[in-house]
Amino acid sequence: MSEALPGPDLVQASRETIQKGSQSFAAAAALFDPQTRADAEMLYAWCRHCDDVIDGQTLGHDREALDPAEVEERLVGLYAQTRAALAGHPTDDPAFAAFREVAARRDLPERYPIELIDGFAMDVAGRRYETIEDTLDYCWHVAGVVGVMMAIVMGVRPDDLQTLRRAQDLGLAFQLTNIARDIVEDAQNDRIYLPADWLAAASVPEDAVAAPEHRAAVAGLARRLVEAAEPYYASARWGLRGLPFRSAWAVAAARGVYREIGVKVVARGAKAWDERVSTSTAEKLGLALGGGLMALRGATLDRWRAPPARPALWSKI
Repeated sequence: MSEALPGPDLVQASRETIQKGSQSFAAAAALFDPQTRADAEMLYAWCRHCDDVIDGQTLGHDREALDPAEVEERLVGLYAQTRAALAGHPTDDPAFAAFREVAARRDLPERYPIELIDGFAMDVAGRRYETIEDTLDYCWHVAGVVGVMMAIVMGVRPDDLQTLRRAQDLGLAFQLTNIARDIVEDAQNDRIYLPADWLAAASVPEDAVAAPEHRAAVAGLARRLVEAAEPYYASARWGLRGLPFRSAWAVAAARGVYREIGVKVVARGAKAWDERVSTSTAEKLGLALGGGLMALRGATLDRWRAPPARPALWSKI
C-alpha cells in the first residue's frame, strides 16, 4: 500500500464537499491521521456525488425534477463509471478520480461500491419496504456498505469480517436515524422507507405520511426506528477495538453525534419535523470528547478481553 498522500487538488475538492455536505462527518474526519482523513474524505465525496447524480441535487440540496428516463440513464452511467474507476481507467470526473485513488490504495473489493449503487437503484425503482428487514436491506445498501468501506480505508482487512460486521452495524444505525429524522421530507418526495406493516399498524396511509394530522402516529414510528437503531449502535462500539486509536476516536465521535440526533427526534415527538434536527457545535465538541474516552476504552480495557457475541441482529455480511 502506498504511503504517498493523494493529489492535493483531489484532497481539497473532497474536503470542501464533506464540509458542505455533512458537518457531522467533517468534524469527525478531522480526528483521522492525514492519510486516513484524505482517503475517507475522497470516499465520502464519491458517495455524495453518486447520491446527488441520482437525486438531481447539489450536496444534498436543491432537488431538481428529473425525467425517469434520464434518472435511469444516470444510474447506468454510475455503474459504468464505478467499474471503470475500480479497473483503474483514467477519468476527468474529480469524484471518480478520487474514488479510483482510494480504491486502488486500499484494495477495496468491488462488491461494496457496486452494492452502494444498487441502493440508489432501489430509489430509482421506487421500491417499497414491507417489513423492517426490507428497510434494513435498503439501509445496508446506502449506509451499511459505506461503513464497511470506511473501515477498510481505516486499515481493517477485507477478510476481518468480525470488525467489518460491527462497521456495517454502525452504518445501519446511522441510516435508521436518518430515516427517522427525514420521514416527512422523504415522504414529500415520494420516498417511504418506513415498513408498510408498521404504517398499517399505526393507521397511517402510505400516501399521507407527511400529512399534519398523522404527526403523532409518525412520531411513534420514528421512535420505533430509533429504538431499532440502538442495538446496532451498541454492537458497533465493539468494532472500535479493531481500529487505530485516531480512527476509533473519529468513529466514536460520529457515533455519538448521530445517536444524539435520534435522541432529539424522539424527544421532540410530533414537532420533530418543524425544523431539521441537528446538533450544535458545542454538542459536537462534547460528543467528540466522549468519543475520545470511548476510543481509549476500546484501545485498553476492551482490547484485552473477548468482545461479547454479536446479538442476533439482521446482517448482510
